[in-house]
Amino acid sequence: MPDNAEFVLAIGAFLLLGLAADALGRRTVVPRVTLILFCGILIGDEVLALIPDVLHGRFPLIADMALMMVGFLLGGRLRLDALKAEGAQVLWISIIAALGTTALVTLALRLLGVPMAPALLLGCVAAATAPAATLDTLMVYGSEGRFSRMLGAIVAIDDAWALILFSLGLAFIGLMNGDNQLTGTFQEIAWDLGGAIALGAVIGLPAAYLTGRVRPGQPMLMEALGLVLLCGGLALTLEVSYLIACMTMGAVIANLAAHHDYPFHEIENIEWPFMVVFFMLAGASLELSALLHVGLVAIVFVAARVIGKMAGAAAGAGLSGAGPLVTRWMGMALLPQAGVAIGMALLAGERYPAYQDVILPVVIGTTVIFELTGPIATRVALARATQSERVEEGSAPG
Repeated sequence: MPDNAEFVLAIGAFLLLGLAADALGRRTVVPRVTLILFCGILIGDEVLALIPDVLHGRFPLIADMALMMVGFLLGGRLRLDALKAEGAQVLWISIIAALGTTALVTLALRLLGVPMAPALLLGCVAAATAPAATLDTLMVYGSEGRFSRMLGAIVAIDDAWALILFSLGLAFIGLMNGDNQLTGTFQEIAWDLGGAIALGAVIGLPAAYLTGRVRPGQPMLMEALGLVLLCGGLALTLEVSYLIACMTMGAVIANLAAHHDYPFHEIENIEWPFMVVFFMLAGASLELSALLHVGLVAIVFVAARVIGKMAGAAAGAGLSGAGPLVTRWMGMALLPQAGVAIGMALLAGERYPAYQDVILPVVIGTTVIFELTGPIATRVALARATQSERVEEGSAPG
């Protein structure tokens, strides 16, 4: 069969499977993201091997485009007027959850006998979350309430903290090993994050005032999609974080474009088909066999990360006065983990090949667990928090 025919047939089948997963996810406790990932595993190379090679080869492009849209939509949730009361709380929760997870995973692995360098790198990797899975769960099962708003903001900046911690971890290990690459390491993180923020702002500032002028009051998909792909493409060209760049652009537009907010609605309308293909191929790429080779280290990593996220978020919520609802459920909502973690693990293995046999199997293996179960935890936390918010609103005096 010609490659083009295989590609088109596979995309059509993926979209129909995504439709079925969406319908099933709305009737069960299992989120549609988890259902699509599970479908991807079934049709992937390790089970039925039904995905054509031509589609595997285009996965990086599909993943990049999907995550550019995710970044834009997450940025749209960072509205200053909505976060004035919770901005400090969002920062406290996100920072302490990241630091607490890194510290606890590192300590647990050291107690298990893992050498300091790979234990620290795995601890830094553990701080990362999965913005795509969390955002999709928010869009389907979230609400306009305070908990959903805070979760969206925390997830938007979570991976930035993880990247900073990971860069500091690499620098610390470099000091331990006597490397003289500290300046280069800090320059890399400054360019990756600082360059991305600057790029997003440079595009977002004029876009905030120019979008919505061609057809006032009418949604224009070309505007929104064009901005996202322009920003993401430039980020890839400049080798800065396209996720952070698109998120910054989204935040700038959301806060400065007082005359409209429809670019975000337009991206929501087209984002789901990309996400279906992204999650299907992500599921097919999960290496189930990696779980067989990591053993006790993976079990400790998973347990310590879960405890670290939940305890760190609870501590941050308590210190910032976010209230019992956020204290109880926010950590559970932050459990999904995916692509950013694998990217960090690959970079760590490339920088320090001696640790590659420890880091890569653990991260790749545990990603299977967090990809499948994390969205379920997020959905449960959202449901419980939203229900409690409605009860509180109903019992408030009128």
